[in-house]
Amino acid sequence: MKLRIRHTKLGKIRFTSHRDSARHWERAVRKADVPLAYSAGFTPRPKMSFGLALPTGGESLAEYLDIELADGTSHDLDELCARFGAALPVGYEVTHVVERDHGSASLQEDVVACTWQLTLHGVDEEQAAAAADHVLALPSLMVARERKGQHSVDDVRAAIEDLSVSMPSPGDGIDDPRPRLCAVLATTGRGLRPTELVAALFPALDPVDTTARVLRTHQWIERDGVRREIIPAGPVATRTPVECA
Repeated sequence: MKLRIRHTKLGKIRFTSHRDSARHWERAVRKADVPLAYSAGFTPRPKMSFGLALPTGGESLAEYLDIELADGTSHDLDELCARFGAALPVGYEVTHVVERDHGSASLQEDVVACTWQLTLHGVDEEQAAAAADHVLALPSLMVARERKGQHSVDDVRAAIEDLSVSMPSPGDGIDDPRPRLCAVLATTGRGLRPTELVAALFPALDPVDTTARVLRTHQWIERDGVRREIIPAGPVATRTPVECA
């Protein structure tokens, strides 16, 4: 039985790395007493695979992983959702456990774009909107990068599918008055990190200081030319405060 799980990553747990999050899940599955299938070979590993890595320090309303249960094992999916949630540290909230479609692509292969909400510090709404409009009007956007000691300059304009700026409204229940940048960034081709986007929008500012909060709100796949969420979800009741609708 193959399962796909959607969960949040909010609050202090955001400072854990992608590898640490994988360890959290391995421990949680053991604690929940759910037997997993294992790979063959000299060092068998549980059959768990994770989606796109979240930047350390980033939060998310839409994280995913796939697991495969041991042969002959079946569980009530709603019960698994509760058991996994109880076994994980505060900040992870398991919102959905569903059966994975037979023959479906891996999470790494399937996701075509992510939506990010970036809370900006030291920039007002007018400045943020002007920077977003300027970048969207550009035919190309060159970004200097260093990866594994190799320097390159990449055109990342195609990775920016949409940008918009909003301010918290009184009905949101959010105390933070700072502007929020909503960005839809493609994951195929020359991808773009949220902090790289902020650096391109505000080249005179430090992107780490300017990006007060990084929150991934959606991960998108495409089916027959139609884009949708991997597992659609409504509002999430979490164990940590959320500043995103």
